[in-house]
Parts: sequence; structure tokens; C-alpha cells
Amino acid sequence: MRLRLLTRRRGRTTLRTLVTMRRASLMDHEVTRRPIRDTTVAGIIVRVATRIRAGKKEPLKQVKTVRKSGRPARADALKLRERILQVATELFLEQGYGSTSIESVAARAGVSKRTFYDRFDDKPALFAAVVHYIIQHIRPPADVPLLAGASLPDILRRLAGLILKAALSPQAIALHRLVTGESSRFPELAGAVENDGGQAEATALIAGLLSRELPSIKLNIEDQAFAAQQFIYMLVAVPQRRATGFGVPMTAAELDVWTQKVVTLFLEGYKGPRK
Repeated sequence: MRLRLLTRRRGRTTLRTLVTMRRASLMDHEVTRRPIRDTTVAGIIVRVATRIRAGKKEPLKQVKTVRKSGRPARADALKLRERILQVATELFLEQGYGSTSIESVAARAGVSKRTFYDRFDDKPALFAAVVHYIIQHIRPPADVPLLAGASLPDILRRLAGLILKAALSPQAIALHRLVTGESSRFPELAGAVENDGGQAEATALIAGLLSRELPSIKLNIEDQAFAAQQFIYMLVAVPQRRATGFGVPMTAAELDVWTQKVVTLFLEGYKGPRK
């Protein structure tokens, strides 16, 4: 019994020694890169043991990956919102308000409906955002002064040119057609345009200009706003109507003459209500 146990221990020790020697030989071979094949009993035993060990699946190495947080960065969120608004603007102006669905906007923008609703409550909210988006893109750049000139007529003529350029831009004309054609079915369209604040801003700008440049004509705030609104309507109504198909669109030269006549007529008539 003791002899058998001793033989087994020696056998294990011998096998372990052979395996160690074989591994060392293989490591030397890896350095020299010379193919060898050991046909001895020890070599066969080592190859069998190596194959058995290779058959066991080793745990996969975990690769550390940088995961993005659940919410996108502010810059990415703004770009995503910008893309949705660009797509919505195209679809609204091409197909109309009634024919444009939230599903079509999300599909063309490449976002899910959940992503869409995270940014816009519903279709009217999307249209209001589109109106603001259009107005922001057709207005003069931030570095362009709105009020510039040597005299009040010069200031008004230059300002009138900027207003007409924005009002007659392709997107503004398309938006005007959209609101005019579908406001009877969707009253919220006109409200979205009216509540955006673009026209109110222009009205306040002109009213303040008149108050500063013509201090001798004393008008209250309501009369100043009324005068500014009339100036905008006089300036924009006819050219915009002709640009939408009611007549021949005005040329650049005709618009220049039109602007001068409107400014002259407005200043001549701007006396305020007599008491």
C-alpha cells in the first residue's frame, strides 16, 4: 500500500516535471520561431494535456467602454432640436399643417416619438416653435444695426428695407400662404404667428423711434403703437400680396420706390389725432 502511494506521488511529480520542461522548451521555440515536434512519450503527454486545457473556456476579458450618460450633452441636445425643427419646417411648408404628422417629422428626423415628445408637447407646440425658428432665420443678423441713418427718413427707409427683405423671403412667403390657407381649419396657426413677438418687437422699435425723433408730437403709448402698426401694414401688405400670387411680384427697383413713397406718406401723415 505504501509502495503504491509512493509510485503515484512519483508519477505525479514526474508528469508535472515533464510538463514544466516541455513548456520551457516551447517558450524557447517561440523565441527562435523554429518548428519542432517532440515525438517522445513526454511530448505526447504534454500535447494531450495542453489540448485538454485548451478545451476549457477561459473567461472573456472585460473591455472597459465609455458609456454615454442617459441624457445627451447640452450641445448635442440643441443640435437634435435644431434637426427636428429643420425637418418640421420643410414638411409644414411643403405639405401643409394638416398633412404633416408627428410620425412623419420623427421619421424624417431619425428620432423616436419619445424623443420628439421630450422636446415638444404636441403638434401646435411644434408649429409655434417652427414659426419662431423661421422668424429667427429671416431677421437681420445680430451685428446689423436696425436703426442707422443721418435723419429720420433715412432711418425709416433703411429699416423698411430690412423689414421687406424679411417679409418677402421664401420661407416667410411660404408661411404666409400656409397660415392664410389653413387658418380656417386650424385657428391656432394665426395665433402662433401673432404670439411669436416678431411684429410686436418691430412695432415697439418704430414707436420708440418716432417718440425720440419727433418729441414735439406728443402721443400716448397706444397712439404710438397704432402709428407703428400702420407703418408696417402700409409697407408690407401690397408687396407681400403680390409675392403670394395676387399680381406680379415687385422688382428690386419697384420695392425701392415703394419704400420711399411709404416713408414719405407716413411721415407727412404722422401728426397724431388732433384734439
